[in-house]
Amino acid sequence: MRDDKLLTRISALLRQAENTDNEHEAETFMQAAQRLATASSIDLAVARAHDPAARKKATPISRQIKIGEPGKRGLRTYVQLFVAITAANDVTVDVASNSTFVLAYGYEADIDACEALYTSLIIQMVAASDAYLRSGAYKGETFARVVTRGSGWRARRVIEEKPLSPITARLNFQSAFAERIGKRLTEARDAAREEALAAERRSGEPERSTALALRNKELEVTDFYKTESTARGTWRPSSASAGYSEAARKAGDRAGRRAKIGADREFGGARGALEA
Repeated sequence: MRDDKLLTRISALLRQAENTDNEHEAETFMQAAQRLATASSIDLAVARAHDPAARKKATPISRQIKIGEPGKRGLRTYVQLFVAITAANDVTVDVASNSTFVLAYGYEADIDACEALYTSLIIQMVAASDAYLRSGAYKGETFARVVTRGSGWRARRVIEEKPLSPITARLNFQSAFAERIGKRLTEARDAAREEALAAERRSGEPERSTALALRNKELEVTDFYKTESTARGTWRPSSASAGYSEAARKAGDRAGRRAKIGADREFGGARGALEA
């Protein structure tokens, strides 16, 4: 399937998810969008494995994708959502040190699918966290964080309980939302791959043709990343000192289970110091 037709079909499924108030229907459309993205990715991988011309034409690329403006708070959870989506779509990511943009490495169709999913989900994540804060449900809750007491050889790390602030509530909510979305998309991807493998077995195609094609694709993206990336260090979505709220995370997880999906894209931003 051509990339533009693929995105049109994915976008149509995402719009259907957004336009229904039925959670089960929304889930069905969202899963269908991810499975379509996976199925197309599998088809392309198999084609490249069997057609030398296709291998020359389609190669991994890198693309810079804007996440937010410098100084905006909470961009790390935005990045966490994007990374969760890419993990289900064969794309590797480097993150700018200030989380204002990412560099995505993979095949063009896979990166396009990630952007389509992200643009809808980020809007829903922000709206859901705003609604959670407006409800006041976080008030009266506490959060735990790791702090260092003393200095030198007397320094020790302890867990401190404090009243849950709006910003900490938001970050915990959005982090759990991103984690739940990642799990949902990964489940849809795995189901699509299993369907492809089952269809291959029924058709009598050479054994493990699809599995080998996917493995080769993974290695190609990995090799491309190693060649192109100049990242330093390891990116993490949060730190122990940021604060942990079980109540806010449960609310974010519930919102992630209910999330629907839609599409638009935004690029740009200057290249900065990266973290792997």
